[in-house]
Amino acid sequence: MRKLGRNDPCPCGSGRKFKHCHLGREDELWKMGMGDFTAENSAMITSLPQVWFGRSREFMDQLDLPELTGTTMGIRFIDLAAYLKLGFSGRNSAAGNAEGAGGLMVNVLKTRLTDPENIYLAVSSRIGDSALVHQLAHAIDFMGSSGLMPGLCRALSYDLGIPPEHLDHPAEFAACLESLMEKFGVQPDADDAIILFLNKHGKLISGEDIRNEDRFVLKKRSEEMMSFLNERAQEVDEMIRELPGYIGTRGRSE
Repeated sequence: MRKLGRNDPCPCGSGRKFKHCHLGREDELWKMGMGDFTAENSAMITSLPQVWFGRSREFMDQLDLPELTGTTMGIRFIDLAAYLKLGFSGRNSAAGNAEGAGGLMVNVLKTRLTDPENIYLAVSSRIGDSALVHQLAHAIDFMGSSGLMPGLCRALSYDLGIPPEHLDHPAEFAACLESLMEKFGVQPDADDAIILFLNKHGKLISGEDIRNEDRFVLKKRSEEMMSFLNERAQEVDEMIRELPGYIGTRGRSE
């Protein structure tokens, strides 16, 4: 792995200098799939052909990314199965299951080495509308809202003992998600319905709080979120019962 300078951007993608982020916690970078990552590795990702699975082309044709994000960056879709075969995903999650119908946002620090102009979304050939909108919301939120990538704070969530989803889905992400679902007439799945419900009631954590990594604030907000879901468990269950991805009442297990 190239030796990082103290003032280099941290490979985790936080946008902060290495000395203010993962210096002294380099082992966490390995868990995120950034160990020994080179420009050659990056090129293996960015050279994967563009794909248009599901309604991806239709959605992109209707999105004005510069207006939405205030940037000139674009979004490229690559085949999830092909990406996973490269071994650079850094984790084996349900979202990254090539046999499923989901997708994931590729760590920007991995693709920026050879293509700084695009965000890469690895999507399944069977991706559904709700999963596609979910990944688009992550990309747009990163480019123009919270600036956070999904998976960025997993080590922090484990350290605090809070669900990673509480940090992966800030309030700004939920706003992007809701806007896209309304624009394209997409019904949320059970998990996204809960995210939107929490945001409607002001229970999601803000991107600013996540970036500040104030452990007391994050722990407190996560506990408040869990308490709220427990108190409204029956209402939540009735809301999501008929939605895709329903696995039963959400509460303490969320």
